[in-house]
Amino acid sequence: MADPTSSGAPPGNRGVMIVLSYLWILALVPLLTEKEDQEVRWHAKHGIVLMVAECAFWIVFTILTNLLGIASLGLGCLVALVGPLIGLAILVLHVYAIVQGLNGKRLIVPVVSEFADKF
Repeated sequence: MADPTSSGAPPGNRGVMIVLSYLWILALVPLLTEKEDQEVRWHAKHGIVLMVAECAFWIVFTILTNLLGIASLGLGCLVALVGPLIGLAILVLHVYAIVQGLNGKRLIVPVVSEFADKF
């Protein structure tokens, strides 16, 4: 039987912690519990900053959609139809970040990663 650490698999519960790092508020679990593992902490910090950026985006998007809905019913509805596509794109981004993390790589999101690296 092959040694799990020699196959590139993360040691211990690192894989679980990396997955939790990109599940929005659950990113606090690896950030608060994995003080020694810098790789897990990197992913947790990026997951939290990504979550905050997404929340800010959705607040602005909702306000914009409501304002456009008041100004022009057709334009507001059209913009609102884009929301589920954006949500799907965000979900794909999280899944891709998880896969990259489990493979020992890091997903660099231009503005988000620069901001997260400051912490």
